[in-house]
Amino acid sequence: MSRTKARNWLILAHLLMASALAPAFLLVAITGAMDSAGIEAELRETELLMPTGVSIDPDSSTIKRDVEDVLSANGLATNFESLRIKPDLITTRPTSRDFVRIKKADGEWTVTLNQPDLQYRMMELHKGHGPAAFKTYLITAGIALFLVILGGLVVGLMAKPYRSKTSAAFAAGTAVFAVLAFYSD
Repeated sequence: MSRTKARNWLILAHLLMASALAPAFLLVAITGAMDSAGIEAELRETELLMPTGVSIDPDSSTIKRDVEDVLSANGLATNFESLRIKPDLITTRPTSRDFVRIKKADGEWTVTLNQPDLQYRMMELHKGHGPAAFKTYLITAGIALFLVILGGLVVGLMAKPYRSKTSAAFAAGTAVFAVLAFYSD
C-alpha cells in the first residue's frame, strides 16, 4: 500500500470512528465540563414505605429478593440490573434511571425513590453507572477514542505540510496537560 493510500485510509477510518462515536465523546465532554465547573445535577427523592415483615440484611443470600419485595410493596417495578451493597446502603442499578436507595440510620432502614434530572442521568452514564450494555459501549468508545487520537496524530505526522504543526500542537498540548495536572497548585 502506498503512503498516500495508507494516509487516505487512516483519514477515512479516523473520520468514521469519530463521527460514529461523537455522541459518546460529547456526553463525556459535556458532563465532565459541567462537573468541573461545579454545575450541580438534581435528584428528586421521595420517601417510600418500608414494608413490615421485610428484613434487610446486606450480607443475606436473599438480599436481591428482599429488595424486590420492598419495591413490589411500593408498587414499583422490580427489574433492576444489579445492587450496589454497602453495610448501611443498598442502591438499585442502573442509577441513570429512577432508582431506589435503602439506607440504615439509627438502626432503622428507610427507602427512597430517586428520580434524576437529565444532567444527573448523563453523569451516571459517564461514570459507568448506566445499563450493562451501555457500559460495554463506553469501553468500546474509549478504545475507539484512543484509536481516533492516535490515527489523527499519525495522519498529521505522515503529511509533510502538517508534520511540524502536528508535532508543535502535540508538544504544546502535552506541556499544558503536564503543568496543569502535576505542577500547578
